[in-house]
Amino acid sequence: MGNILNLAQITLAVILIIAILLQKRGMGMGSVLGGGGGEGNVYRTKRGFEKTIFTSTIVLSILFFGVALANVLIQ
Repeated sequence: MGNILNLAQITLAVILIIAILLQKRGMGMGSVLGGGGGEGNVYRTKRGFEKTIFTSTIVLSILFFGVALANVLIQ
């Protein structure tokens, strides 16, 4: 059981890192395409792929925390 949890934790960690890097890349592309860095753009709403990645990152982080906690409690 411990091996399965270790593998799940490593897999979730890699996917979570990719999701965070994709989020960061999306923010940079907005300014390249004319999004601007002004104060008016700070509180904009997320749409489409950006919202999906944001929600996925939250879900992945909760799953990662749950698997890490289960891993500690079982061992």
